[in-house]
Amino acid sequence: MDLGNLRNEYARAGLRREQLADDPFRQFEIWFGQANSAGLYQPNAMTVATVSADGQPSARTVLLKSFDTGGFVFYTNYGSRKARELDANPRVALLFVWLDLERQIKIRGSARRVSTAESLKYFLTRPRGSRLGAWCSEQSSVVGSRGLLEEEFERMKRKFHDKEVPLPSFWGGYRVVPQEIEFWQGRVNRLHDRFQYTRVDDGWCIERLAP
Repeated sequence: MDLGNLRNEYARAGLRREQLADDPFRQFEIWFGQANSAGLYQPNAMTVATVSADGQPSARTVLLKSFDTGGFVFYTNYGSRKARELDANPRVALLFVWLDLERQIKIRGSARRVSTAESLKYFLTRPRGSRLGAWCSEQSSVVGSRGLLEEEFERMKRKFHDKEVPLPSFWGGYRVVPQEIEFWQGRVNRLHDRFQYTRVDDGWCIERLAP
């Protein structure tokens, strides 16, 4: 297969400075709403990139569960690789890719754990199976077989069969506080429109970037 011939022209729309909200969270809300209205599959899916102590980057896809002017929140096992790396080095990057809209949003900033109360509030909204799953998986550790994982799930079902599934002490959220947010709109001839918001004092500087 000749991958060099796999290409498409981006011609859906352009992006001009006057179209942008002054606040990047408002601009994110606008674009996210359009992605959701377009019927994209899980528009809240985002790549989270972290860096280990020896400088090795790792990336994985998680689901954004909330956002506001304080940042972007996702949840995970605090024993996972991403959590260990974030606790050691809070610098992080997020990436949303909405190919059907020929758009990307790139975010760079730092992550910090949300409060236990905030984690609990979200945890109680999860389906019961997902809550049980949080208890039975030592995320990112080696597991001998699928059968062992399913056995542990069944054990947790029995343990909590007649009661609420509590929030595990090793599970919770991170809030990514952005320093930079870039909105990328594909254009013809690869002359893409890119606008970057950079945090300055109590506001944001907006600049066009070369494609």
